[in-house]
Amino acid sequence: MANPYPPLTDTPALTPLLLRGALLSPFKRPRADAEFPRTHLVLPGVRVDLAKLAAYERVCGFPTGDDALPVTYPHVLGFPLAMRLMSCRAFPLPLLGLVHTSVEITRHTATPATGEYELTVYVDELAPHRRGTEATVTTEMRTGDALVWESRSTYLARHRTEAQASRATEEPPPLPTVAEWRLGEDVGRRYGAASGDRNPIHLHPLTARLFGFPRAIAHGMWTAARCLAAHGTPERALVRAEFRAPVLLPGTVEYAALDDRFALRDTAGRIHVKGFVRPPVA
Repeated sequence: MANPYPPLTDTPALTPLLLRGALLSPFKRPRADAEFPRTHLVLPGVRVDLAKLAAYERVCGFPTGDDALPVTYPHVLGFPLAMRLMSCRAFPLPLLGLVHTSVEITRHTATPATGEYELTVYVDELAPHRRGTEATVTTEMRTGDALVWESRSTYLARHRTEAQASRATEEPPPLPTVAEWRLGEDVGRRYGAASGDRNPIHLHPLTARLFGFPRAIAHGMWTAARCLAAHGTPERALVRAEFRAPVLLPGTVEYAALDDRFALRDTAGRIHVKGFVRPPVA
């Protein structure tokens, strides 16, 4: 498929992309064997806005002022490019209702906040899921020719499918609780201001109700970042987080961790996020 976009000279604005994706959503017919954009969007010369970075660090619980970027921050830098792909007419899944189900991040080396980077984002594949169709979006960050950071995010479009429901797998024993966090109703707005992701389901109870949520919900990437800020990550790391259930705002959650694993759950034990931090695969 031909590249539908000219080379990027600046970060795309998220709000128009959200609006375009919302307007096109009713006309999408998702299926796993659909064609999808093969475009690789490349944005060179990316520099971090240190004020926005500090706001992100504060809302996610990372220490401020460190020279190294938080392990999740390149996702924020690449997200507008991902949105440009997922909101275009050629992308077969509707943006409205698309659920971020997982993220896997590999940090190969230190990523200084004062560095200059090149971002590449592309849709890697579509795959059948027992609840619909899942798209995998890959983001790569380079310094010169060196790949310093990369991620794979999966996004699920729910629709009727003939696939049989998979059998429930046995869960490992619950991780021990490390801390209890009381989350304010403004977490979504604060994270949205820092990240640029102002999806209405995260901002206010009234707009969240339009999409079937009783209250605003926290961004999945905020829940992952908040857990990783508490857990800590080495300079070289492989991180994975699975988003199981939304976190309603305001609310109280338990952060649990043991060795390389972490989880976020409600006070009744239902898991919102689970994941791990390990050395990268050689």
